[in-house]
Amino acid sequence: MGMTMDDSRVGVSRERFEDLVDEALADIPDEFWNVIDNLAVMVEEWPSHAHLHEAGTPPGHLLLGLYEGVPLTGRSHGYGLVPPDKITIFRGPILRVCPPGDEAAIRAQVRRTVLHEIAHHFGIDDDRLMEIGAY
Repeated sequence: MGMTMDDSRVGVSRERFEDLVDEALADIPDEFWNVIDNLAVMVEEWPSHAHLHEAGTPPGHLLLGLYEGVPLTGRSHGYGLVPPDKITIFRGPILRVCPPGDEAAIRAQVRRTVLHEIAHHFGIDDDRLMEIGAY
């Protein structure tokens, strides 16, 4: 999926989008950062076929973000010397689900997606997120 979005149509450049991801991360309280461990957050334009398969994304659906790693709840005393867990936020799909050029909607969706993927780092699955009304 090597498509690129026309920034003039959506109104949010790659750089600005990355700033919005950074803002969402900065809003996470220190109490959580004190527990978050071995985690990298990246921005990519579109998910690969492997990303879509890994996430179990049905055909015709968009993948906004992806958590890859071992959740904190799944780590044992033998956890160590492993690559960081990775959260990827996908710019193209997020821009596609938001009204073109509506930075407030894009900011809100980025924040929701970042928090959703951070929840997976803490071992909270999609069923539990739906149960607690997170989305």
